[in-house]
Amino acid sequence: MKEALKEAKKAYDIEEIPVGAVIVKDGKIISRAHNVKETKNIATGHAELLAIEKACKKLNSWRLIDCDMYVTLEPCPMCTGALINSRIRRVYIGTNDDKTGACGSKLNLLEDYKFNHSVEVHRGLMKDECETILKDFFKMLRKRNKLEKELN
Repeated sequence: MKEALKEAKKAYDIEEIPVGAVIVKDGKIISRAHNVKETKNIATGHAELLAIEKACKKLNSWRLIDCDMYVTLEPCPMCTGALINSRIRRVYIGTNDDKTGACGSKLNLLEDYKFNHSVEVHRGLMKDECETILKDFFKMLRKRNKLEKELN
């Protein structure tokens, strides 16, 4: 999760929502990514999807069997679907996303429904650190927006 947090910090530094993800196979990181939705103006620029794409290229397969994902924020429905479809074995989640989380917060695609593949889910890994970077980011945005409003 420490490496996923490093990716989240990269997103923070470019003013993206600070979410980072890494995929591990046989104890080694095979891909890493962070959010780029705003930077690239693409709705699918989520850390999880980008990490999955990179891992698929690295393994030359769309099946990420025996791979685990570490992600700082609970995946949304789109990313949770990608976890299922790519056959990720386990997902380790830093903190919940009470607005769009699809691994237990808003809805639970991984445990409430039966798909052709199941993903084992673990929550709360380095929760405080994952929450802090998000809170700091939104605090920074609110402060900046307030200053901009005052200047106009």
